[in-house]
Amino acid sequence: MFRRLRSTPIPGTRDEYTGVDFNLGFHVRSYTLDLAYRVGPNHLSGTAVLQLDNWKSLKAMTLDLAGSLKVSKVTAAGSGGFTPRVARFRQSDNKLRLTFAEEIPVDSEFQLQIRYAGSPRPLRTAWGEIGWEELENGALVASQPNGAPSWFPCDDTPDEKARYEISVSADNPYVVIANGELVGRQAAGSRTTWHYRADFPMASYLATVQVGEYQQLDLSGEGQVPVRAWAPPELKDLVRDEFADQSAMLELYSRLFGPYPFPAYTVVVTEDELEIPLEAQGLSIFGSNHAEGDHAWERLIAHELSHQWFGNSLGLAQWNDIWLNEGFACYAEWLWFEHSADRPAADSAREFYDELAEKPEDLLLGDPGPEDMFDDRVYKRGALTVHALRCLLGDAAFFAVLRRYVAAGRHAVVEPRDLKREVLAEANAQSVPQEVVEKLWDDWLFQRELPEFPEPRR
Repeated sequence: MFRRLRSTPIPGTRDEYTGVDFNLGFHVRSYTLDLAYRVGPNHLSGTAVLQLDNWKSLKAMTLDLAGSLKVSKVTAAGSGGFTPRVARFRQSDNKLRLTFAEEIPVDSEFQLQIRYAGSPRPLRTAWGEIGWEELENGALVASQPNGAPSWFPCDDTPDEKARYEISVSADNPYVVIANGELVGRQAAGSRTTWHYRADFPMASYLATVQVGEYQQLDLSGEGQVPVRAWAPPELKDLVRDEFADQSAMLELYSRLFGPYPFPAYTVVVTEDELEIPLEAQGLSIFGSNHAEGDHAWERLIAHELSHQWFGNSLGLAQWNDIWLNEGFACYAEWLWFEHSADRPAADSAREFYDELAEKPEDLLLGDPGPEDMFDDRVYKRGALTVHALRCLLGDAAFFAVLRRYVAAGRHAVVEPRDLKREVLAEANAQSVPQEVVEKLWDDWLFQRELPEFPEPRR
């Protein structure tokens, strides 16, 4: 049995950022996805097996699933002598709605098997189309914040982490890449099934499948963690050059933040151009335009890697706190250049502080709202907040706090209170008055006006 991951109650019945109703009353502990995909017609079919337990009695329940994927059958199984039975199911408003023949008693463990098929496509959201996306020669999945239902039935909210096993069959010569480690590959006629297992809890928006004609590169260098890239054959040399520092970045972040949280790191570079790189758990996705040999995207290569700590291992309880993901990832860029180019993070902080000073000061970092959750000001003001904490504590104490925060939240979810608790403890050890920390916290997170530029404490 997993422990409950978030410390705060679920706020109401609807996610105020995505506008999607919560699926209440249960936890999904694992997903086993057995899928078949055909690139040409963009057709996905398969079965999802969900292992669940419920924290309240259930006569009915919902899951998130796009209407473009039609469910043909749902069956249930129980344990301990209890056998739930699905009386009926229907789909509406991107929800799969189940009604059981008898009420499922509280604290039961049960299984749902859902058979479905259709042509997957991105979901239309306030942030554009997200989820399963056709490429010129394959497909990718990028689901932040709520695109996971575009390809499998799930409880699509960031604090509900689960383990995943993903098997996808595709026509040869297509390669399928998914989260976790490849545990099997089986050819049968003109198709191959790729079987992956992710043994660490993962939020649904971080689950991914990548399909394309890729070849694998080893980018590990002398690092202890395997670092791989999958790229079209014609881009292999460019990718090897563009991502040459990937392993060094991983080694640096491991020293600064604590051990890399997964068995390996994978980069996928698509044939298509992508507007921005995309994160998933254990891997990142870049477009061909990010591998042109000019190293113009080095900061984003560093940024996406750092999300393996901040966002993936340390997940969010709710989207209001997205600065915990993006602020730390942006600051990680500055830390990389501090290491690789001898450019102090304070110089990067000053550059972007001056840029923020020229922009409207109408954003609350601690709760930016759905329209602004991906605004560049969240990223930069979040990074400046991290820098302000570094200035307050000093380098040795700051990185010690960071490692404790990362270790305490490893493979769970975090909230701002978790970071603040570590900061307050260190500040107390240094005889820094609590009101100094409280003012810094309030000024950067809950005031719209830009605070003064952070300077080291004297």
